[in-house]
Amino acid sequence: MTFKSADSFRHFDKSVRRELRYVRTPEQEDFLKVLVATSHARALLLKEGIILWRAQIGHDWREEKQGEDSFEVPAAYSPKRMKPMPEMVSDGRANPRGIACLYLATRKETAALEVRPSIGSYVSVGQFKVLKELKLVDCSADQMGALSRWTTRNWTPEGIEKAVWSNINDAFSEPVERGDSSIDYVPTQILAETFKRSGFGGISYRSSYGRSDKEGEKRGYNVVLFDIDAADLINCGLYLIRDVSVVLSEQDNPYFVSKYYDKPNKAKSTTNAGLKAPRTSA
Repeated sequence: MTFKSADSFRHFDKSVRRELRYVRTPEQEDFLKVLVATSHARALLLKEGIILWRAQIGHDWREEKQGEDSFEVPAAYSPKRMKPMPEMVSDGRANPRGIACLYLATRKETAALEVRPSIGSYVSVGQFKVLKELKLVDCSADQMGALSRWTTRNWTPEGIEKAVWSNINDAFSEPVERGDSSIDYVPTQILAETFKRSGFGGISYRSSYGRSDKEGEKRGYNVVLFDIDAADLINCGLYLIRDVSVVLSEQDNPYFVSKYYDKPNKAKSTTNAGLKAPRTSA
């Protein structure tokens, strides 16, 4: 059993957004059947006792005394606040509104970056201990690079499966924008609920935040547990975000406004006379 094409997830994504969402089409059902069939090869055992991280933007207050005076200082959130409350849960990559999942990460920095903090903000970051062994779907297993997915023409069944699961990992790890519509989460929510119904205790996927370099792996992984009581907070600290690094990755050729160029490949003189003219112009 294999996916119809390397674009099967993209077709499923488009279909549940724009065609039928709560009742499955035959094509959607076929995709989900293959998804479940191929998920077992990507099963990952999360052992009892493993420590993971969770972050929340914001803080509580605690009273500090100095002599006869007392004043309040920022403090990390309480254990109750560090776990999601179902009645207050909004849509996420793996959960619909009102159904809580526990979003964790393998690194402290990854957990903090995943909540999209701004410079100068406080973040409460806690360690969670996994209380029982869980079987996860590792969406990051056996990945295919984005360039290979775009350039491959002669697909094998193995290559198709690898490409589809790479697209699924990308969908889960795609950074959450503050202005995202709940529709943006529907495709991955359906996948998560399909995994849950198939007996998995959660999913893992590679984070979009961080980087890899010659010194070793810097990018962490996210872990989503379907049972929020499957892990418990063991400690929590408060951190101030002092810096957030940005790495730009050009996704398209730049364009140039023609009135600022005399002719192709020659820019008009500016106060930045040392700048090289662009290679092309519009």
